[in-house]
Formats: sequence, C-alpha cells, structure tokens
Amino acid sequence: MLKKDNLKLGLALGFIAPVAGLFGYYLVRFRLFSLKDFFEVLMAQKSLLTAIISISLMANAVVFTFYINRRKDKTAKGVFVATCIYALISLFIKWFA
Repeated sequence: MLKKDNLKLGLALGFIAPVAGLFGYYLVRFRLFSLKDFFEVLMAQKSLLTAIISISLMANAVVFTFYINRRKDKTAKGVFVATCIYALISLFIKWFA
C-alpha cells in the first residue's frame, strides 16, 4: 500500500502523521500529565497549541521527504497539501482564536 503513487494516500498520510507527531511529543515532553490534562492545557494556551502543531508537522516533513526520494510525486503532493491545510489551521488558531 505504501508503494502506491496516489494523491489520496498522500492526503491520508499527511493528516495522520501530525497526529502521530503530536502523540510522540506528548510522550516525550508531557508524559507526567494525563492525556486529558494535556489537551486541556493546549486549549487554554493557544500559543502552546500552535507551537505543538508546528512541531508535529515535522512528521509530515519526514513522510514528504520519504516519498520525494522514491519519486512518488502524487503521494508527496498529497502530503504537501495536507501540510498546507494544517499550517493554515495553525495560523487561524494563532490569529483569531
């Protein structure tokens, strides 16, 4: 499945990878808090939320690089589009929420 060159696969991976990055960041930096407390702190401190979203997007950079190096351009394009959507959401939260 991961060897396909498919825009839908790229979008799916592009939306899943930052979530995995978020939980990875939680496990590294906030493992002393419960997951519920972690999300409550994120909702209370919008600057922390946008910073963590930006860090979790690094997971997309890894996935994007993986598919670019394997010349799977459609899948890489899907990851890039998902990254742009996440970035816009992060900017919206930072400026308007």
